[in-house]
Amino acid sequence: MNPLPHYRESTIPKGAKRVFEGVMFDVYQWEQKLYDGSTTTFEKLARADTAVVFPILEDGSILLIRDEQPGKIMERGAPSGRVESGETPEEAALRELEEETGYRAESLVPLYPPHAPSSKIDWFIYVYVGKNCKKVVEPRPEPGERIELVPSSFDELIAFATQEAATYHYGYFSKLAYDALRNPEKMQALRVLFSNT
Repeated sequence: MNPLPHYRESTIPKGAKRVFEGVMFDVYQWEQKLYDGSTTTFEKLARADTAVVFPILEDGSILLIRDEQPGKIMERGAPSGRVESGETPEEAALRELEEETGYRAESLVPLYPPHAPSSKIDWFIYVYVGKNCKKVVEPRPEPGERIELVPSSFDELIAFATQEAATYHYGYFSKLAYDALRNPEKMQALRVLFSNT
């Protein structure tokens, strides 16, 4: 599977050569001219982008999950997964939400702009808040997942992001939570975002 996206510009140069194709990561190399005029081989990993969604249920609670996978300890977070070939990040977020929880969102609102966790990997993370989520089917987790649904309040989400997971979703949500704790206006804006209004 070629992980280079069709919906955004890749951070890998056009002339780069794929030298390794893995299950999750591919490796690309290219010759890069340096400031002194010499050249050397540069290298970058590529993987499919990730879509994350924080679902807001009809009662206003936020549906987090506990996700256990082989070789990983059970961790709490939001439904998430890879953006598959031919999908947009929004389509992937809606699909992952339904597969992992059985819920469907009425609409998605970006939590913050797409971000790349590392300059050495062509990989972006798209994070959304799913509004007015309703249960439509039974969850269908992948064979390598055990998922427990954890309805949470906004205050529990903030406490989780700031105390338990300093790198929660690669630090971006934790930064939002910490900023909101220092600024009542930002906290109110975040509270409204994590509601069905």
